[in-house]
Amino acid sequence: MRRRRLSILLGAALALSACARQVPRYAAAPQGVLARSELDVRMYGAPQPASYAVRRVTQVVPVAATFEDGPYTLDSGDKLRIVVFGQDTLSNNYTVDAQGTVSLPLVGAVEARGLTTSQLGSAIAVRLRSGYVRDPSVAVEIETYRPFFVLGEVTFPGQYPYVPNMTVENAIAIAGGFTPRASKDKVTITRKVPGAPSRFVLPLRYPLRPGDTIEVSERWF
Repeated sequence: MRRRRLSILLGAALALSACARQVPRYAAAPQGVLARSELDVRMYGAPQPASYAVRRVTQVVPVAATFEDGPYTLDSGDKLRIVVFGQDTLSNNYTVDAQGTVSLPLVGAVEARGLTTSQLGSAIAVRLRSGYVRDPSVAVEIETYRPFFVLGEVTFPGQYPYVPNMTVENAIAIAGGFTPRASKDKVTITRKVPGAPSRFVLPLRYPLRPGDTIEVSERWF
């Protein structure tokens, strides 16, 4: 019996000694070697709570990436201030007409649709340089953007003036808000990208651009 007790005590001592020598899983690693938890943070960043807001962002970002359509380009309905330096008779306010052109004295109609303001200024300068003005300097800026349109399940569908930095949600508010039958999570937007009409389903906080057509659909229940 005494020998059996002695064997049990000896075995327990050896087990405790082995545990004492074992390095904890996340103990400090030797200098120059990253511990597992520190390596995970370096590679993947600190863990973030999987909140509702985080989940919403991960859903929206891939959709938003589809609308990287570059700088603003002109189209019918844009109202411009065109200044030809030293030529007061040419400097005036102009509107891009239904054909996508602006008509100036001397040079007539100049194609504006699909151009940026700087590109239009260069095109006008080229026309003026052809026998009218020796060294023209032209500046073009937007006085009023072309309107946007809201259709479908809103209180007052129609055409509305664009204000810079608007979102889809702002536009729907201007149109009187949703009707009781409206689907309120996402809308369909038609936009020229880059010049050809394209349709996308987007969240309400997505930026709006001049000329966009917003369509609010009816919910199914």
